Amino acid sequence: MYLYHFGLRELPFSLTPNTQFFMQIAPHVEALQVLHTALAAGEGFIKVTGEVGTGKTLLCRKMLNELGDQYQIAYLPNPYLKADELRQAVAAELGIVPKGDQHHLTEAISHRLMELAGQGKRVVLLLDEAQALPDESLEALRLFTNLETEYAKLMQVVLFGQPELEQRLAESKFRQLRQRITFSYKLRGLTLEETCGYVEHRLAVAGYQGKPLFNWQQMAWLHRASGGIPRLLNVLCHKALMLAYGAGEREKVSNEMIRSAVSDTEAAQTLLPWWRENLLMVLSLTMLLLAGAGLALSLYLEGPL
Repeated sequence: MYLYHFGLRELPFSLTPNTQFFMQIAPHVEALQVLHTALAAGEGFIKVTGEVGTGKTLLCRKMLNELGDQYQIAYLPNPYLKADELRQAVAAELGIVPKGDQHHLTEAISHRLMELAGQGKRVVLLLDEAQALPDESLEALRLFTNLETEYAKLMQVVLFGQPELEQRLAESKFRQLRQRITFSYKLRGLTLEETCGYVEHRLAVAGYQGKPLFNWQQMAWLHRASGGIPRLLNVLCHKALMLAYGAGEREKVSNEMIRSAVSDTEAAQTLLPWWRENLLMVLSLTMLLLAGAGLALSLYLEGPL
């Protein structure tokens, strides 16, 4: 691979959600602030949604690392589980050995939650890819948040999901659950400025110390092709660096390499041809030239005979 070629310690644009590469950009920082505020307030349901690749799993893992000892965390990365399977998974995360039927399991979970509350611990259930939860499992989650003391919920639930989760919760059958979501945040794509910072940040964390590999024009292309989606940015930058490595280029990526990376990525938005991309600039220059020529001709005609 190109690690030694560019003087890197690790791959800067891996698709693995590595919290080492977490960057303090507005959408992610704001989402974390919402999550910490909601958890501190003891709210039952919290929701974070965003398009595929906007960084939901990275945020989830960041939360896992940041929550202190006062929290007991139950993390379900793949919640495509039936209601009884969901209860068993939650029980396992809380250190409960499943015994008996579902009624006894629910009682065991309730007793464990009371025990943890008595120890001053807050239980937080983090569910990634929550849009995949079956209907009966969403209802089971709602019933979990019915468990409470006079002062707080015994379990708080954080749902991370794609926009399809919003559509499902908008259905009338989920109105009770929807009313219990008191804090929510919707992740957006990165701006052009954030895209530049994101790419440079990941290269720096990976150990790169040379001249900028991507110029301003190429950053604009990467932003346009990816729609500001971090995962797509990673794919495009990784492919561009592979092409640069193959060409033996150590200090820069060429425009052709960016265009090749974009054309090789199905999810990327197609870049316009050069003449169409710069059409407005060409027209503006043409108008200026025509205006200048017209002014020169006018001055010439008005001059002395």
